[in-house]
Amino acid sequence: MSTAVLAGSAWSVMPCLANSSCFIVKCYVFRQKYGLVLSESGGCLLLFYGTGTLTGSSQIISEDIWKDSLVKEHIMEAVYNFKEMMNKPERLAPGHRMCAGCGGAVAVRGVLRALHEGDRAVVGNATGCLEVSSFMYPYTAYEDSYIHNAFENAGATLSGVETAYRVLKKRGKIKEDYKFITFGGDGGTYDIGFQSLSGAMERGHDMVYVCYDNGAYMNTGTQRSSATPQFADTTTTPAGKVSDGKVQTRKDLTAIMAQHHIPYAAQTTFTNNFKDLHTKAEKAIYTPGAAFLNIFAPCPRGWGYESSELMNICRAAVDTCYWPLYEVVDGKWILSYEPKKKLPIEDFLRSQRRFRHLFSPGNEGLIAEFQREVDRRWEELQARCGR
Repeated sequence: MSTAVLAGSAWSVMPCLANSSCFIVKCYVFRQKYGLVLSESGGCLLLFYGTGTLTGSSQIISEDIWKDSLVKEHIMEAVYNFKEMMNKPERLAPGHRMCAGCGGAVAVRGVLRALHEGDRAVVGNATGCLEVSSFMYPYTAYEDSYIHNAFENAGATLSGVETAYRVLKKRGKIKEDYKFITFGGDGGTYDIGFQSLSGAMERGHDMVYVCYDNGAYMNTGTQRSSATPQFADTTTTPAGKVSDGKVQTRKDLTAIMAQHHIPYAAQTTFTNNFKDLHTKAEKAIYTPGAAFLNIFAPCPRGWGYESSELMNICRAAVDTCYWPLYEVVDGKWILSYEPKKKLPIEDFLRSQRRFRHLFSPGNEGLIAEFQREVDRRWEELQARCGR
């Protein structure tokens, strides 16, 4: 057995000198998960089936167990180390002009951290908050190759670049390996850029489309999009005496992308020390073929919250099941997180100025309607995931 790198992660795997049928996997903490547990034996940590929890500096995994791809994936997730990930070199350089407390910048940094050390990337970017704040010709905040394209064609641009790359590599004119990642806000993804996104996914280009979903056209003044939640107060759906905010419910774009039958689609946000975001971004980047990642990315100006509340809003979105965490892998729907106690939707709405009118006397029915829609979608997702 030769030294290898754990597929889909940055953890090293080496043969055990004491036992040639085992691997040593460098890690920091392994917690009991999926019926797997570590115990100490002869100064080493051996993996076997059982229950319990153990913390250690290394673990030995039998070759037979390691061949189980499901076990391998669970171990990859278990060895995620927050401190090490945060200390990786930034691919989105500091000095950009994104707002304090902006979810978009956090999303980009998290996705690019999932690239393995030494791997190259081409980053695309639809016009929007992220583009105007991270790029001013001839300067960009990206350490990788960067392409700014129009509002509507991020999917088309990166699919064309990916195709050209494959042709040039086949002809021997490019030797390096590249990954292709494009970012777009919900306006440029759910609405204006939907047709180019759909085409890129249907054609199966080896690329990742990442939507940083902040629920409106924030760059141009907080106009509603099809990602804007029902009853939200925006500049084009103002709440007041004659209106309760946006009338329509939000589009479920992640489910729509899953129906393109692509290898990987997922929904995530900033929770659990970014573990869910990192794991899904890594899967999306290193899964061959088309992948879509939808990231809940709050906007302090458009939503009306204090910058310091970013993480609390993300947690409330997940625990109220407004923004469930799940993935669709080769057509199989998998629920990533299920709250032990599902919180009422008021816990998500209350901290945002765009929903303050819902808490005025007489509007209790609007909150109840919002809750019914969240419950309906959550039950539908549970059924898809076989719960």
